[in-house]
Amino acid sequence: MQEAKNTARALVRLGYDGRVHKTFRGHMARERFEHEVRVLRYLEKQGCKFVPRVLETDPEKLHLITTNCGNRVDHMTADRLRLLYAELEQYGVRHEDPYTRNVTYNQQMGRFCLIDFEFATILKEPHLGPPPPDPDPEENGPRGW
Repeated sequence: MQEAKNTARALVRLGYDGRVHKTFRGHMARERFEHEVRVLRYLEKQGCKFVPRVLETDPEKLHLITTNCGNRVDHMTADRLRLLYAELEQYGVRHEDPYTRNVTYNQQMGRFCLIDFEFATILKEPHLGPPPPDPDPEENGPRGW
């Protein structure tokens, strides 16, 4: 495996099979691991295609294996960066670390992608119950009034 990142907070390695192996460490490692897994699974349910997919997790070792979203990007205009992070928010997640260091380019998809969701915020939780009933038109008058 090739080492891609080795910091006090995480060790990231790229497998020869293309998968990304991330081991969380340091301050609040368990919480960051659990949160990143939760956010990535949420985004998958929302149909977001430009983020990694969770393939395996090992909560005891704080190890996460995901799909690879391409090569890291070194330069991007501020406007393009804002648009990319705004696109993510359409799926109900704010990244909270909106910098070029978290952007990759996936040549197969022909687009920019985002990585590293351990500090992201889920803006809306999925509605788990039945949908609320429509307002009674007899009670509120005709629609559009």
